[in-house]
Amino acid sequence: MYTDLPEYLNNPLKNLLKNKGNNLKPMKKNEISILGSGLIGSLLSIYLKKRGLKVDIYEKRADNRKGKYLEEGRSINMALSDRGWKALDDLGLTEKVKPLTIPMYGRQIHDEHGKTSFIPYGKEGQAIYSISRGRFNQLLMEEAEEVGVDIHFEHKIVDVNLRDHTLTVSNPEVEKETIASEVIIGSDGAYSALRNAMLKQVRFDYKQEYISHGYKELTIPATSEGEFALDPNALHIWPRGSFMLIALPNPDKSFTCTLFLPFEGKRVCFENIRDDRDLEGVFKTYFDDAYQIMPQLKKEYFDNPTSALINIECFPWMEHKALLIGDASHAMVPFYGQGMNCGFEDCYILDKLISKFGTNAWELVFAKFQKVRKPDTDAICQLAMDNFEEMKNVVSDPKFQIRKKIEARLHELYPLDWIPLYTMVTFSDIPYSEAYAQGKLQASIMDKVMADPLITQNWNKLDYEDIIDQLDKVKAV
Repeated sequence: MYTDLPEYLNNPLKNLLKNKGNNLKPMKKNEISILGSGLIGSLLSIYLKKRGLKVDIYEKRADNRKGKYLEEGRSINMALSDRGWKALDDLGLTEKVKPLTIPMYGRQIHDEHGKTSFIPYGKEGQAIYSISRGRFNQLLMEEAEEVGVDIHFEHKIVDVNLRDHTLTVSNPEVEKETIASEVIIGSDGAYSALRNAMLKQVRFDYKQEYISHGYKELTIPATSEGEFALDPNALHIWPRGSFMLIALPNPDKSFTCTLFLPFEGKRVCFENIRDDRDLEGVFKTYFDDAYQIMPQLKKEYFDNPTSALINIECFPWMEHKALLIGDASHAMVPFYGQGMNCGFEDCYILDKLISKFGTNAWELVFAKFQKVRKPDTDAICQLAMDNFEEMKNVVSDPKFQIRKKIEARLHELYPLDWIPLYTMVTFSDIPYSEAYAQGKLQASIMDKVMADPLITQNWNKLDYEDIIDQLDKVKAV
């Protein structure tokens, strides 16, 4: 008998009755059960397995690692940056992941006339890395299996009983199977089954917000000569005020594009694009240079789904030995490119807490984790919402580009005193909450600098030492 299970689960007769109608399959006992085999769940399973723990992953989807969704240019692309690389390097996976990536050194802004301007992300050589979600997920799942993680595909979580620490799972062979688990970790995304179970607990705070915009995946294929149709080392943006198109490069020389539009409205929105003529009108008017290199646009637009974008906040993230992680606890909109990176940093921090407190103190580990992590995930979720406005509107403003040049010059002259917000978030492991606070102070100074009506002519004549003095005074208040 399992001495740490509730009495009724240890009673053989009651156990049989509990599984009546489910082929009387004996109850399985897991050490660690992870819900969801996505990027975060797969990475976390590797961390836990390397600590000598028995890890089982339950994934509702079929094992379609060789399916169409893995074709380059046909899946949502991710932007891998320093926080993500740090976790991968910690597990010795950097060299395996690098061949799947393409560096993007800045934003390539496309105006409505086809002219472009380039805004570097950071110092020379600093880049974020485009990577196919499907290919990346495949690599992590294969690595997890290689180290001994058991992934159970087509296993849907029907219910999570937090009192018993049991999972009710359905799969093609058994309608319902009950699985007991010492530890349950929900990495099953924005619509988490574990979080739904926690919602039934008292004093569980939960907030979800759908933004007014949705997105649709499209493609720019390689040219007839087999080359990139655009600069492959940039994230391309067509900002149009209330909507935008972006494009990220793939190793097969294609680009994965994402069209962000309001669901409904008086102007350009998904609701108003009903046929080929409507679609052609929108793209020829607002994205003509992209339209000219998108031969499958009409088919892809009407074949591919329109998806929603959600922001989720909840607390607590734990209930005894059950924990939410990644999007299950803090789903964010994708406009800072930090969703995956933040989730990987979750795994890194959790692993270091396990190293400190051990695997016999799960509740302490989980309590420490949510306490240290919640302020940071709140900050990055807010930054992601704020960056949406910047990407679809402000980046096309010439004054915005000057502002970035001033900040880059300040960072070059005073690297310890002035670190641009984007650099703190993307090219460092400074806690998100600290970056957010520092960014607010710097923004207050830059707002004053940019208020000069002659700034576009005089920006390269600024007294940068005076700007740093102003920042020091603001910090001192």
